Order: sequence, then C-alpha cells, then structure tokens
Amino acid sequence: MPPSEHAPPPAAPQTALRSGNPEAWQTLAQATIEGWGRDGRPAAELGGDDLARLTERVPLTRGMGRSYGHSSLPPARWPVVASSIFADRILRFDTESGELCCESGLLLRDLNRLSLPRRWFVPVTPGTASVTIGGMVASDVHGKNHHSGGTFGEYVTRLKMRVADGRIVECTPQEHADLFWATIGGMGLTGHILEVTFQMQKIPSPWIWERSERLPNLDAFLDRLLETADEWPMSVGWVDCLSQGSRLGRGHLNLGRWATPQEAPRREPKPRPAITIPDIWPDWIVNKPFMRIFNELVYWSHWRRVKTGIVSPEKFFYPLDVLRKWNRMYGRNGAMTQYQCVLPHTAGRGATRALLELLRREGGAGFLCVIKDCGAEGRGLLSYPMPGVSIALDIRITPETPRIVDRLNEFVIECGGRIYLTKDRFTRPEHFRAMEPRLDRFMEVRKAWDPHLKIRSAQSIFTLGDPP
Repeated sequence: MPPSEHAPPPAAPQTALRSGNPEAWQTLAQATIEGWGRDGRPAAELGGDDLARLTERVPLTRGMGRSYGHSSLPPARWPVVASSIFADRILRFDTESGELCCESGLLLRDLNRLSLPRRWFVPVTPGTASVTIGGMVASDVHGKNHHSGGTFGEYVTRLKMRVADGRIVECTPQEHADLFWATIGGMGLTGHILEVTFQMQKIPSPWIWERSERLPNLDAFLDRLLETADEWPMSVGWVDCLSQGSRLGRGHLNLGRWATPQEAPRREPKPRPAITIPDIWPDWIVNKPFMRIFNELVYWSHWRRVKTGIVSPEKFFYPLDVLRKWNRMYGRNGAMTQYQCVLPHTAGRGATRALLELLRREGGAGFLCVIKDCGAEGRGLLSYPMPGVSIALDIRITPETPRIVDRLNEFVIECGGRIYLTKDRFTRPEHFRAMEPRLDRFMEVRKAWDPHLKIRSAQSIFTLGDPP
C-alpha cells in the first residue's frame, strides 16, 4: 500500500542492486532528475524489471522523461519515482490481428526496430522515438496523421495498472471503462501503468513517400495544410515565426504516406547515425539574431519549391532524434519549454497569425514552430487534440516566461482552444480549468480510484491544484 498522506517519503535504497533479479531494484538517480526542459529537482529514481513491485510505494511512474515540464517529476514532499525503462518486454503479439501486449517501459525505438522489418508499425507515433509505450498512453500522443488516424489511445484495448489502494487491475473500454478513459491522456495520475495492449498497423513497405513544399507565408501554409488533408494521411510543417509582415509563417510543409512495394527500395532502411550534443553551448547562443539567420538558411535550404521522393520513417517521423540531447543547445544553464496549443477551426483563419503576433508583442521568441492539422477529439478525458490547428513553439525560459504563457493562455481560452499538458510547465489551475470542460469528469473518476490523490506529480500540484 502507498504511504498515507502524512507519512514521510520512503527512503531511497542506499545500494544499487542488479536489475536482472526480478526481486531487486536499483537507484538510477539519487541527486537530480529533470524533464526535457532541463529543469531538475532533487529526487530518487528507482529502477528494476519488476515494475509492479517498484510501484508499491511511490507517487509516480516515469519513463524517458521527454515531457517538457514537470509531469514526470515527483512532488517535493515525496521525492521518489519508479522508472519503467527496465520493464520493457513484449509479452504477446498476434501476427494475424496485429494486437501487441507489452510492458509499459518498452521503448518505441526498440519496437520500431523489431516491427518495421516485419511490416508492422505503431498506428500513431509522436515526433520522437525516445519514449515509452506507457508514456504514449499517459500523454495520449498524436502524430502527423492525427487528422486521419486519431490519437494513440484509439488503438489501446487493455491496460494493466496498479491503482492507489495497492490493487493491480485490468481495464478496457468495457471493464472499468471510467478508469480506462481517464488514464488515456491522464498524465499518469490515475495509477501506475504496468502493461499496455494495443493494435499495430500493417504497412505495405518500411518506407515513406514524401512530398515537401516551400511556402511563402502563413496564409499559404494553412491553405495547403487543409487542402491536402484528404489526399495525404500524414502532414506537418515548420514555419518561421521570427520573420515579419508578409513573410510571417513562411515555411516547409511535409506530406507523407506509406510507400507501396512498387515504389519502395528493396533494401531495408538503415538506422541514421546519431550524434550526442555536448553540454558545452554557452547560454547566449540561442538568441533572436542567431535564430533569424538560422531560419533564413533553413527556409532556403528547400531550394526547389516542391520535392518528392522516398525517405526512411526515421527521417520523416523523428528528424531531431539524430541529435541526441539536442535540448543542450539552449545552453548549459538554459532551461526551455514548449508551448503547444490547438486552436479550433471555429476561431477563424486569423487565430494562428494572431497567436504568433501576440507572442512577438509580449516579448517572447518562438525559436522553433511546428504546425499540424488536428482531427476529431480523442476519447481520453484529458486528450489534447480537437479539430483545428496545433501550434508548438519552443521558448527559452526567462523571468518573463510565466507572464507570456499567461497571455497566450488567455488568448487560447478566448478562442475555445486548449494546451497540451505533456509540453506545459507554467499553466495555472484557473487557466487550465477555463480551457478544459472535461476536467470535472476527470477529477471525479480520479478521486473515485484515488480519494486522497496519492498518485500525483509536480505538474498536477501546480496546474491541477493537487495537495503539495
């Protein structure tokens, strides 16, 4: 059973034990753990291949820590998490139906390595393969095919979880359905995800047919994003939000589909060589003048207006994965966040431009901006997407960042949109409640399974108002 609300946090083991013993655990980190935004805090991270045992006395399970904010960091008063990364076995796979059951710590990169040569792929993938399957459930990840394929949670058929009272339960869309749909996109706050069963997608080849277009401004970009939605199942684009006037939002739109056997090379895609970014970058390196030059080079690197051809799934889905720890480029002391929101189509065509202009007026600088087309709302109670335009902005954290996020959130609320909790760090409870009409139902289900909110994170304390 988890400790009571007022019990002291459990002491971390002082000796690291070999994880090969299913009865063992080890301390992976006993000083500081951090999310992708590089904002760490003192905590112990406990690892082992028996995740069911590890989760007996911790407030949170953590995967690869690729969320930008504090969703994978524990409460300050209970500074310990269970790491799922050693619980990474594939337990069952039906070669006829494509249904796969795995432990929640299975890394997407490892699954792709095994499944692609067999012509299977996950039905939805985020923009990095350095995530666990359990993390994909907790975030209900969406990808470049959201307008055509929905979120990952649409393909999950069963979850095995440890809930707050210590029981291990299985839930499906039919059995304990309230817990199931609260867990899809629930940021790990409804229980510890131990196993995931989901439907894989059969693919005709292990290659992607890509069409990329260079577009001169935001209006042209949004026009093409919507015009191509029916023909192309995958789409995403980079836009330059540091340019001004008629050039604001110029960028590249990348469209894709799985290549047919006739189009695809006979060879298998080779893994792309990756380099690890050293932690040597000065804090001033990411600044507006430098990024304007960088964006100019990136924009004109697409020297032909339209390019088509075969690319590997790794290049198409995970372009930044070749730069391991690329967040270090914000400087040795440079924390960063990503502000990601979806603006519904009902807000009008000018809403996206208005958001980018608001960011500029408030003194923010979106050094990287990615825009995607979103389809139907997910069934998870806190699933992020809704029909509209998704905008993701990388922002370096300064003392002004909380104020800027407040202003952006106020605009998103006016538009009827919402933010993505996986990327968020600064959203206050009153803003999240104003943009999320499903929150009351989520909290109702969560408290039914966890009346004392024992399972919580640093993010849930700040953004949902959980007890500290």
